[in-house]
Amino acid sequence: MSNLESHIAPFNAAPIFAALGDRTRLSLLRKLSGGESQSIARLSMDTNLTRQAVTKHLRVLEDAGLVSVNRIGRESLYALRPEPISAARGYLDEVANQWGDALERLRAFVETAKTVPPPLEPKHGSPNHAWPPGRYAVRAQSPVRNT
Repeated sequence: MSNLESHIAPFNAAPIFAALGDRTRLSLLRKLSGGESQSIARLSMDTNLTRQAVTKHLRVLEDAGLVSVNRIGRESLYALRPEPISAARGYLDEVANQWGDALERLRAFVETAKTVPPPLEPKHGSPNHAWPPGRYAVRAQSPVRNT
């Protein structure tokens, strides 16, 4: 489990973000954001989409919990459910706070590192010397000229 997962309350944000990752579904949510339940016929007006295509997108939104459906006879009325969007926003806020904290720790580390003298290089032949000098290091070579 990552550090991020251990601090954030269990929340399955993936289906919500997947559903929100499509322009058509975002457009449908905008139409539903007025608060009024709407039928598939009404939601497919002023679009180049068939009712069948709109229905498929609404099913994805419904599966993610972003819309609710109320079936009255043969008609289905869809309404926006704002709670999952609020939960996803809270999740993003917490992730942003964790990144802010991590960046602050990094800044403090870098500032501290500026005041600490660099470690001494081990001498050749000392027990802390890891490899022969020059074996893995890149040496600068002067250009060879043919005259």
